[in-house]
Amino acid sequence: MFYHWLYPLSSEFSFLNVFKYITFRSAYSGVTALVLSLILGNYMIRILQKFQIEEKIRDEGPEHHALKSGTPTMGGLLILTTFLGSTLLWANLENRYIWLIILSVIGFGLIGFRDDILKLRKGNGISAKEKLLLQILVGLGIGIYLLYFDPGRAEYATRLSVPFFKEFRPDLGFLYLLFIVFIIVGTSNAVNLTDGLDGLAIGPIIIATLTYTGIAYICGHVKFAEYLRIQYIQDAGEIAVVSSAVLGASLGFLWYNSYPAQVFMGDVGSLPLGGLIGTIAVVTKHELLLILIGGVFVIEALSVIIQVAYFKYTGGKRFFRMAPLHHHFEELGWSEPKVIVRFWIVAAILAMISLSTLKLR
Repeated sequence: MFYHWLYPLSSEFSFLNVFKYITFRSAYSGVTALVLSLILGNYMIRILQKFQIEEKIRDEGPEHHALKSGTPTMGGLLILTTFLGSTLLWANLENRYIWLIILSVIGFGLIGFRDDILKLRKGNGISAKEKLLLQILVGLGIGIYLLYFDPGRAEYATRLSVPFFKEFRPDLGFLYLLFIVFIIVGTSNAVNLTDGLDGLAIGPIIIATLTYTGIAYICGHVKFAEYLRIQYIQDAGEIAVVSSAVLGASLGFLWYNSYPAQVFMGDVGSLPLGGLIGTIAVVTKHELLLILIGGVFVIEALSVIIQVAYFKYTGGKRFFRMAPLHHHFEELGWSEPKVIVRFWIVAAILAMISLSTLKLR
């Protein structure tokens, strides 16, 4: 809104010209979301406590996690409201990618909200099949728009960008639509699986959104994209305003979610945040790089897949002491804060490696 209200006045008041720049609006969208989160956080926690929206810890988890029972959950609502508010204030609302990302967040957010509400009422959320089907439908909607209705992507819509290779961009054709769905849905579920310790998921989310803020800005800048030999995507630079808002909202949430957590994210937070990261990855044509940028999420998801497959193959034996992987390290005797911080360190290292691939082509 600020862009539409104040930038047109720059012809009369030259200092308002700053609202033209994505870097300026990105910085302040992040600051706005952070401040809003810090202001609204305590109020939201009190509301969640008032309505007894509290976490029920599963018996099959680590024993010491029983102490977390009763902690307010669905704190992801704080992230979504502050992110959306800041985005609407600072972004260019005529940009198609802004609305695509917002719709992605709303779609996955509604799925997570329904799942959390059913857990509170009945003890079990929506079935895995129903959740997956709804996620696929949201992913299909995003993919169909990008492949068939986005006016500027016809030349490269189905081409896959491969890290380290500047000229190798295979055309996947129709299979690219399935690839988009896999990336978005997979990332959404991987973030959900990672959200098992205080601040564990939100740390890598902060790192991933910070990384994609830079990537989005570069992809949307003709000279930077040309210099780095990456696909230039018209209007993609504005995504930096959105990702900065997520970054600020996530930092504000971490203030309350850090160990020992005052509030948990819930599916209403983890599913849309994962969906958002996956959506930004496919819009910027850096889907494969998500394997590194979201490496912690990938490892956590793989640990569950390996555990289930090994359990079935061996007739009841476990590959890890407990899955997802963060529980395995807890069972080895690592304290919860140590697991969290070390996973953050791994996420930061992988993000730095991923950024190096932009030049190594």
